Amino acid sequence: MKSFVFGAVTALVMSTGAFAGEQYLDGTGFAVSGYDVVAYRSLEQSPLGSPQPAAVPGRADITADYNGARFAFASTENRDRFLANPAYYAPQYDGHCAFGVSKGGKVPGNPNLWRIVDDKLYLNITPVVVGFWESDVPGNISKAEGNWPGIEAQAASDRVIPGFSSEAPKGN
Repeated sequence: MKSFVFGAVTALVMSTGAFAGEQYLDGTGFAVSGYDVVAYRSLEQSPLGSPQPAAVPGRADITADYNGARFAFASTENRDRFLANPAYYAPQYDGHCAFGVSKGGKVPGNPNLWRIVDDKLYLNITPVVVGFWESDVPGNISKAEGNWPGIEAQAASDRVIPGFSSEAPKGN
C-alpha cells in the first residue's frame, strides 16, 4: 500500500501543466491563494509530524506585486515588510510544492501545509506529501535546490490544490 501511495504521489508530482506566469496562482488570482506570506513568520511552528497552524488570509485591498503575481496581506504593516524584502517572505519555488520540486516537477503548494526552514518558507501539496517531505527535510531541500534551476523556467502548474478550497481575499 505504501509503495502504491508513493507511486501515485510521484506520478502527480512529475506531471506539470501549462499556465502563464512564474508564481503558482489558483482560482483566486493571488499568489499563495491569497494568504499573507509575512504572517507565517509570526505563527508558532509545530514539531515535525504535527499539523502547522492555519495560514492567515490576506485582504484584497492590501496587496503588492512581485515576481509577476499579486500577493495579499492581512495588514498594511505586513505589506510594507514584504515590499522591503519580498524575496525573504515569498515562498520557495514560486509557491510550488517543495517535495514536488525535489522530485523534479511543479505542482501547487497548499498555503496551510507550510514550514519555515533556515528562514525560508516552503509549501507542500497534501498531508501525505508533507509526511514524505518531513521524513528527510534537509535531503529533500537539497534535491529540490538541485532540480529547481532545470525546472524554474517551465510554466507554473495549472492544477488545483487537492482537498483545499480558498476564496479570493476580501477587502474590509
